[in-house]
Amino acid sequence: MKYTARLLVPALVMTLPGLSPAGDIPGPSHGIAYPEGWQEWSTIAVSHRTDNNTLRVILGNAAAVQAARAGQTDPWPDGAVLGKVVWKDVQLENWEAATAPGEFVHAEFMFRDSGQYADTHGWGWARWVGLEQKPFDGGMQVCISCHTPVKDRNWVFTDPAPFPPLR
Repeated sequence: MKYTARLLVPALVMTLPGLSPAGDIPGPSHGIAYPEGWQEWSTIAVSHRTDNNTLRVILGNAAAVQAARAGQTDPWPDGAVLGKVVWKDVQLENWEAATAPGEFVHAEFMFRDSGQYADTHGWGWARWVGLEQKPFDGGMQVCISCHTPVKDRNWVFTDPAPFPPLR
């Protein structure tokens, strides 16, 4: 069971046409390098946005997962990286009450480094759009503006999902 979350995201991502671990590495977004290997990170939470009909898997690098599991997210520690993988939601054909990932929208990341990103509230913000992972360079202010309602939560919307302890 402990590997279910680790397997879910790579399975979802790798089944999408055009997204594979091989190939060119996308260019930087807002001067931040593409986080190679994010498809293998562990799940921290999931969300469903009804305002824009998207499903999201929130992933974390090892530092973020450790902080989430230990309840040490206020603030998130330096070195933590949070990723949101976003799809349009679609209704399942044979299960009217369920939705599933449809069109891939983007992968976006928050890189915690209170020194390097002091001017942007301790976070570096980056996004890669579409299956081709085109770097978004609309400015970090676009991300910050969206996250302003949670500035008192260290700029993070995500509440880590409770996980049973490893046995």
